[in-house]
Amino acid sequence: MHQIYAEQALLPRGWADGVCITIAEDGIIQDVASSVDAHGETVAGPLLPGLPNLHSHAFQRALAGLTEKSTDPEDSFWTWRELMYRTVARLDPEQVEAIARWLYIEMLKNGYTAVAEFHYLHHQPDGRPYANPTEMAERIVAAADAAGIGLTLLPVYYAQGGFGGQPPSDQQRRFIHDEANYLKLLQTLDARHGASALTRLGVAFHSLRAVTPQAMTRILDAVDPGMPVHIHIAEQQREVDDCLAWSGQRPITWLYEHQAVSERWCLVHATHAGHEELHRMAESNVVVGLCPTTEANLGDGIFPAEPFVRAHGHLGVGSDSHVSVSPVEELRWLEYGQRLLSERRNRLASWGESVGMALYQSALEGGARALGQPVGAIAPGYRADLLVLDGEHPLLASAADKALDRWLFAGSETMVRDVMVAGRWLVRERHHPGEQAAAAAFLAALRGLQEA
Repeated sequence: MHQIYAEQALLPRGWADGVCITIAEDGIIQDVASSVDAHGETVAGPLLPGLPNLHSHAFQRALAGLTEKSTDPEDSFWTWRELMYRTVARLDPEQVEAIARWLYIEMLKNGYTAVAEFHYLHHQPDGRPYANPTEMAERIVAAADAAGIGLTLLPVYYAQGGFGGQPPSDQQRRFIHDEANYLKLLQTLDARHGASALTRLGVAFHSLRAVTPQAMTRILDAVDPGMPVHIHIAEQQREVDDCLAWSGQRPITWLYEHQAVSERWCLVHATHAGHEELHRMAESNVVVGLCPTTEANLGDGIFPAEPFVRAHGHLGVGSDSHVSVSPVEELRWLEYGQRLLSERRNRLASWGESVGMALYQSALEGGARALGQPVGAIAPGYRADLLVLDGEHPLLASAADKALDRWLFAGSETMVRDVMVAGRWLVRERHHPGEQAAAAAFLAALRGLQEA
């Protein structure tokens, strides 16, 4: 057993003083006591549950910041996608692992302690499987292991290029699976990593335009019914328009009419959800996965989070294309987007409630469910995924009970000091022991892509 003590810690009921946490050898919290005297290892600032990141395309970190040049008066998600495809065509397995390892260390240093990797880069550049069909997925697992972050691996089923079974383009050939080989991929990964303490497996469909209805049903019937299920949906207005032309229904409505959507589902983006769709999602207890920095970067639009939250809907956040790897930016812009829409302040909290507290607690609960991992709370039975804010920072030291609002709305530099995953300190005084080697490998990967 290992004990850590915090003068202030965020428990499920809110801030508590004098908190002692007992952690077992397997990294699971055994006991939490509050209003006690200091004993065990004392942390150097307010203690929080680590935040789950529910949506990541790791390889896209290599592209971040390189698409900000105006080359088309109608520049959009769809023109950005063409640039992304060019990067996809050049990546090799070693580069994918190097990019992911550095990214996951960046996540840890910023306060993410677990990530759902929406992984669709499966095959060689010409579309042929690698000799080891799980090669690319194993590279993601290896990167997460090296960084020490919790991982929910979501191999993505991707089979077509548009609604109604349109054939995929040559640019998409690295993503494509048939049903049999996709299910075999899941089975192999589950056999290798299903018993891991830090790795969980889920199922993902790229989008309704990338799968047929029949294949989606057959795959869901074949997999473990306890697996998390993720899908991109209604991210772009063009996607909504194309779905209406194909089926006569909006994407979210179509999904609910054809699948048993439940709390195991994470609907990523859902940007262009209608009023009735918002209520349907809230009533079914799905998690809506929002990635505000990516959604803004790509010009997707703004999800109507305020009415969704008022309907008791569940949210979580992810960093998606990794133009930012900061949960502060995701949560801040989640709130700020609603303020801009409404021309009012403090939109995603109940009357008298701290907005920072409401945002963080929502992202903890929604992210933990989307990942299917025992994280997101400082409580017995949960994994000891924890972060320590800098208790010496003037903004935090002056008002510890306002730490979340100070961090999320006034933090211009990282306030994360230490990070623990499964009872093991991975970041101490803002440094990860593997960051220097990982940064060098990441730089080599970027240079290799530039030369390709």
